[in-house]
Amino acid sequence: MTYANLYERPGPRGVRRNRVLTALVALALLAVAYVVYVRFDEKDQWAAEKWTPLLRADVWATFILPGLAGTLAAAVAGVVLAALFGLVFAVARLSEHRWIRVPAAMVVEFFRSVPLLLLIFFAFFGSFVLIGVNISAFAAVVFGLTLYNGSVIAEIIRAGVLSLPKGQREAAYAVGMRKGQVMRLVLLPQAVKAMLPALISQFVVLLKDSALGLIVGYDELVDRGLNGIAANFSNVIPAAILIAAIFIVINMALDRLAHRLGASSTRRSASSARRS
Repeated sequence: MTYANLYERPGPRGVRRNRVLTALVALALLAVAYVVYVRFDEKDQWAAEKWTPLLRADVWATFILPGLAGTLAAAVAGVVLAALFGLVFAVARLSEHRWIRVPAAMVVEFFRSVPLLLLIFFAFFGSFVLIGVNISAFAAVVFGLTLYNGSVIAEIIRAGVLSLPKGQREAAYAVGMRKGQVMRLVLLPQAVKAMLPALISQFVVLLKDSALGLIVGYDELVDRGLNGIAANFSNVIPAAILIAAIFIVINMALDRLAHRLGASSTRRSASSARRS
């Protein structure tokens, strides 16, 4: 399906209007970029001494790469655990048994409502009060990322399952499948495929949220960049721009991966349909 099938193609007046609006938006963005450039130039933010340290190998080896490794470690652990958490609680919320469905809904709604920063903070400082053990900053960050994003993922998967035609569930029961088989073999694969863009978007959010680990002293990219590079070279703005650029590149790579997965899934479905 192409986007042209989703809306009517604009006529000549619509095309001209869209072109004018595009030009106006482009001019506005250029004006904003010019103002930012001038303001930064007035404060000497484009001076070579502020940017050349970011090109040094020792700066990358000491600050950027270790911080990036910390960010990716927390993000990967968070993605895996949040996906498992979301899958389990999505299935629980879809259960026909009230004693399973209601507690699962309470857990999901609770952790979806609590700010992630508070979850990380509570895990790090409240663990000793609850269990008598001080957990690491990494564990606190992963704990918060898992519970918050896992709750959102649970709702995404549940919405995907509920969006499927009821006839598929009934057809699966008609051929003798049990409830677990229907969910595992028929409903969940289709729901995950349909919700893949939303899932990837949530994983991007999870990656960016890992920066909140700086509140408990976790050694990640933002903390290393701003507190490390800026403290040594007095270049907060250039360091922040570099960190933002790294996050943009990673997120664009994830978006590209989502497009490839979606295209590959579509091709496999079309191939299966032709064979059948």
